[in-house]
Amino acid sequence: MEKPVNNLAKKILLKTYLNSILIALFLFCSSVNIAQNTNYNTGTNYIIEDITVTGNTNFSANTVISYSGLRKGEEVTIPGESISKAIKKLWDSNLFSTIDIYLVKTEGNLAYLEIHLVDLPELNEVVINGVKKSKKEEIINENKLTKGVKVTENLITTTRNYLTSKYKKDGYLNTKVNVITKEVQDSIQKSRVDMAVNIDKGQKVKVKSIEFTGNEKIADEKLRKAMKNTKQKNFLRVLKRSKYIEADYKEDLVSVIDKYKENGYRDARIISDSIIYNNDKTISLLVDLEEGEQYKFGKITFVGNSVYTDEQLHSILRIKEGDTYNGVELRKRIADDTKPDAIDLTNQYQNNGYLFSTINPVEVSADGNVIDMEIRISEGKPAYFNEVSVSGNDKTNDRVIYRELRTKPGQLYSKENVIRTIRELGQLGFFDAQQLTPNMKNFNTVDGTVDIEYQVVEKGSSQIELQGGYGGGGFIGTLGLSFNNFSMRNIFNKDAYKPVPMGDGQSLALRLQASRFFQTYSFSFSEPWLGGKRPLQLSTSISHTKQFLYNYQTRDADKDRRFNITGVSVGLSKRLTVPDDFFFLSQALSFQHYNLKNYNTGLFTFGDGYSNSLAYTIGLTRNNTYTDPIYPMGGSNFSISAKLSPPYSLFNNVDYGALKDERDALDPTNEDDAARIAEIDQKRFNWLEYYKIKFKGDWYTRIVDKLVLRSGMEFGFLGAYNQDRGIIPFERFFLGGDGLGNYSLDGREIVQLRGYPNQSIRPVEEDGSITDDGASIYNKFSLELRYPITLGAQAKIFALMFAEGGAAFSEFQSYNPFQLNRSAGAGLRIFMPAFGLLGIDFGYGFDPVPGSTGSNGWETHFIIGQQF
Repeated sequence: MEKPVNNLAKKILLKTYLNSILIALFLFCSSVNIAQNTNYNTGTNYIIEDITVTGNTNFSANTVISYSGLRKGEEVTIPGESISKAIKKLWDSNLFSTIDIYLVKTEGNLAYLEIHLVDLPELNEVVINGVKKSKKEEIINENKLTKGVKVTENLITTTRNYLTSKYKKDGYLNTKVNVITKEVQDSIQKSRVDMAVNIDKGQKVKVKSIEFTGNEKIADEKLRKAMKNTKQKNFLRVLKRSKYIEADYKEDLVSVIDKYKENGYRDARIISDSIIYNNDKTISLLVDLEEGEQYKFGKITFVGNSVYTDEQLHSILRIKEGDTYNGVELRKRIADDTKPDAIDLTNQYQNNGYLFSTINPVEVSADGNVIDMEIRISEGKPAYFNEVSVSGNDKTNDRVIYRELRTKPGQLYSKENVIRTIRELGQLGFFDAQQLTPNMKNFNTVDGTVDIEYQVVEKGSSQIELQGGYGGGGFIGTLGLSFNNFSMRNIFNKDAYKPVPMGDGQSLALRLQASRFFQTYSFSFSEPWLGGKRPLQLSTSISHTKQFLYNYQTRDADKDRRFNITGVSVGLSKRLTVPDDFFFLSQALSFQHYNLKNYNTGLFTFGDGYSNSLAYTIGLTRNNTYTDPIYPMGGSNFSISAKLSPPYSLFNNVDYGALKDERDALDPTNEDDAARIAEIDQKRFNWLEYYKIKFKGDWYTRIVDKLVLRSGMEFGFLGAYNQDRGIIPFERFFLGGDGLGNYSLDGREIVQLRGYPNQSIRPVEEDGSITDDGASIYNKFSLELRYPITLGAQAKIFALMFAEGGAAFSEFQSYNPFQLNRSAGAGLRIFMPAFGLLGIDFGYGFDPVPGSTGSNGWETHFIIGQQF
């Protein structure tokens, strides 16, 4: 037992948390024990003779002494700053629950000290109760509840408060979190505890009512409508539930004030807002407002502008004297943060080089509720790009990216070109569109220069195509390999195979499509920058198809009756500069050889024969959809094309009128007449003569947040130059179903119309008969409301609701654009880079399929590999 310093049978405790307490304590001891007259109580200097470490700790004595800062042979004042620092350092380590420093004894000016410690317990195991399994790991990581961490009261309190706050922000206002620790009893000497985190979120609290007081100028209903996220209970509401989320509610309060500002009440403010808890476990929100007076715009003058005249700036601002004051709209007309390509004053300057310009609206007078404004402009110097760089591309060659950039070193700065570059890089499909970032750096206002770095995150651009669907009497599957960032020049470079040559932005696809009734083999290749100097795309393809006739008796394919098609095509696509450079003009030349062997159908009366199709296709497309091609949130995409064969009738000296008259007089049920019909049809269709016009357009409108409306329309028409020769039996339109390429062998177009069986919307003739030979004209209209579940790099998932209608006709005389087969439903899409787009749709057909009565009802469509 240590010697008492002041001849009392106890130790003198030096432990303290604050210097002031320490001094007070020793002064008190000094006054009580003045008779003993110890040097310790008066702050005497000692030399440390020895330091011992005791208590329940796993740290070595040398480690503790070294970390405390106290040293044997060191002169210290007791009490004094050295002892206080030692205690503070040990506390700051967050390793101990108890820290005591004792003066054991003194011998003259020599002091013997003891450091008494108790280690904090370490976390052994943690159990999270009350949440989904997928969320437990997230909670452990966010709160650093890893094995071996020291369990302090602060850790427990912080964890409890964090989780309570987290779930309350998500609308669980009644969240209760209880953290329990239990000491581990085993042979290990370390102090360890198990932790149980019990979370009771309860139910999300619903908003029973939202009430406003103090509002006379704007009705409650309009203010509630301005609150986009927080809604009161209404059984008719489907898309936006009436659950309370604190962050959303605070955002909506700003929207309420913005509603007033839009109507001239610039001084409107929220005096108070409160939550009332109801007995039925709902809440009511009470918002007390002060509206203020309504204001109007007075004179608006521009100050500091030299690049643009007042008239030019007024034409962009579009606010006139006498207009109701609208602070929200004024802010947007100066700088609209919601639209990077908006028509506003800031973009007007920044699109023309004035990166360093600033524009500030200042109220200079508000007499009689009329606000005179000055738009104060500091134009600065025009800025030029100095260094332009790209980072993050490991596979894609730099030149493939740099050729898409619209910002070049030495070029005048343009915000519009920066935005367009991001859009172009996203449309390539090689990078995660959600993570494309332009970093502006090294701003130099003196020299008027700026550097820009485009950060890209590469994603898998090659796909294994697995496409399937059921139709035409069996399952139709597709297996393909699609390399969308291929490098043909490295095809003989064995070091480039990782696993295939990549990086030059070319596309190469190998495809096999098969069922019991047909087989298709195809190869395609495209180079988007032929020659490497301009965006001139070269596309080539070769394909071969075998189709077998369906035997209605055996319900199987008859391999002795087949239809072979061999085709080749070459095309060029060029970017235009007028009307703008979103337009592409494409041209293609294609040839198909159709060979029939004992393949007689309603379309093909010449069962043993052939046809050739030589056609020229010209198309005009415009695509300015926003960055992500899988989930565009704005812009439009439309195309119009014409496929034309040579007008053989003009120069082949065949009298097709006479052939038509002869054919009409023949009886197809007579064997000899049927043979003659086959001869006539072979002569009519030995070289196919036709023209085909198609239009397709999609428009994407962002409703709110990431909720997007896709509206679309399609139209197709197959015509003949010579009516006596007639419509060819190829290239026809087949409407209905999932839109997968079932039997897309003879140039036919498979058009999706959900809510109906595949290819079931057939033309109805004037006599009421229904043709199975496809349509020569069709139209389709669609609306699709989309909302993303996730837009991550590994998977993009979005839900959708749709309404669409379409119809098919055999001739233009019977065409009626309002005679539609209508449907509606919902679906889900999942895009994974390696497999493309996967999806499922549930569609309800409101109209009967031709040849039946009553609504078609529900249809389920599985989509694999198709994008629409």
